[in-house]
Amino acid sequence: MPYLRFKGFPKHALERLAPQIVTHFANMAQVSEEKVKIELLSVEPITHSPRSLEIMMFPRSKKIHDRLAEKLNQLLNENGFKNTHIFFILLSPSLYYKNGQSLEEIPSPPFSLLSP
Repeated sequence: MPYLRFKGFPKHALERLAPQIVTHFANMAQVSEEKVKIELLSVEPITHSPRSLEIMMFPRSKKIHDRLAEKLNQLLNENGFKNTHIFFILLSPSLYYKNGQSLEEIPSPPFSLLSP
């Protein structure tokens, strides 16, 4: 966790970009690279659906969200994926469970999830 979920991208392109995306994202979001998950969602659009990147993660400061979106947009644009919709789905530690236990009940990591 966090999860970066891509829709409308070719698999080979994401596999090529994944290491770069993971490195930048982990550094900016202050998480270890092993925690960053990249998924390619297979969807069957019924109406026009733009290429998108949804990021499911715990909240950070607005400044960090803005920098993440800017950097990811830059990487995607540089690799021919212009006009990608990027949006965040913010998760609550109290409603995220590991082995049936809320993260609020599990000792927190050594850094703040809301650090700037």
